[in-house]
Amino acid sequence: MKILAINPGSTSTKMAVFDNNEKIFSQNLRHNVEDLAPFTQVIEQFDFRKNLVLNALKENGIPCEFDAVIGRGGLLRPIPGGVYEVNDAMVADIKKVKRSHACNLGCLIARDIADECGCKAFIADPGVVDEMDEVARVTGSPIMPRVTTWHALNQRAIGRRFASELSASSGRHIRYEELNLIICHLGGGISIGAHKKGKAVDVNNAFDGEGPFSPERAGTLPAGSLIDLCYSGKYTKDQLKKRISGNAGLAAHLGSTHIPEIIDRINGGDAHAKLVIDGMIYQIAKHIAALTPVFRGKVDAILITGGIAYSEYVISRLTEQIDFIAPVHIYPGEDELEALALNALGALTGEQDVQTYTQTVLDRHLAMA
Repeated sequence: MKILAINPGSTSTKMAVFDNNEKIFSQNLRHNVEDLAPFTQVIEQFDFRKNLVLNALKENGIPCEFDAVIGRGGLLRPIPGGVYEVNDAMVADIKKVKRSHACNLGCLIARDIADECGCKAFIADPGVVDEMDEVARVTGSPIMPRVTTWHALNQRAIGRRFASELSASSGRHIRYEELNLIICHLGGGISIGAHKKGKAVDVNNAFDGEGPFSPERAGTLPAGSLIDLCYSGKYTKDQLKKRISGNAGLAAHLGSTHIPEIIDRINGGDAHAKLVIDGMIYQIAKHIAALTPVFRGKVDAILITGGIAYSEYVISRLTEQIDFIAPVHIYPGEDELEALALNALGALTGEQDVQTYTQTVLDRHLAMA
């Protein structure tokens, strides 16, 4: 099976071609400020990004002969996890979502290229996957239930990878759906999920306001202080939004989101940088430990992934604070293109069910939630 995977991000569009599960071509199409300046909204970048992908294929002699094209899922309405074929209902919804992010272009580009190639278009495990237990949604305010936006694609891919490695080492077939895992993605945002027998039954909203603070996000904040700040007259709504996501976390404290550079500052004697990084590690450990009641304490493993997992400083200190819970396994970085391709391959071979994005499915899911 030949598969094209596309992952639009804020400043790049990553693409790769797979022959079954083997990556045979990849390219990171970077977009500088000047490239994106003509577009006032992300959705307007559709033709620009799609044509870059098509040109890259043409320049490298790759014909438009795919069994499937799969794109990164966007910020749709909450849906169960899994693989979805891109249909008219999904396209209509993604064009009117309120939250703007480059990932919203994934299904649109995939659908358009798939139509040209005469194959199927998919998305898999978008960040809006919602499988939370009903009890996990309840807060102290009935008008503000918990919602979640998280690194669903990478977390679930790492869960399956761990299950495969466990199978190889134990000599028996072990599925991700059999395990109790806490999976933590450490990147510009940080999401921590309780994966109970194949479902993420509790996970924080890493997009805009819950969990540990991260390089770019403020995480959970004191509610009273936040309300006072909103009515202080010192900031506009947009400025406050950036204080939660963007100009927040390490960026606000230290003026940098680059972990190696911050660690160099610590090694040079910067006590404030050490306090802030140690505070972030402390919050990550605390939120990991907070998920143990979900499993009655019976956690098979804690899996740490994402770009920050490359940092020995962060990982060594984090492990010291959580390894009493369960064995800790480190998977630095992320390969969302590979995760997308494996999902598409599973859909094509019948190993994974292909779900249909319809209003009926959404209504049923929300009613169950």
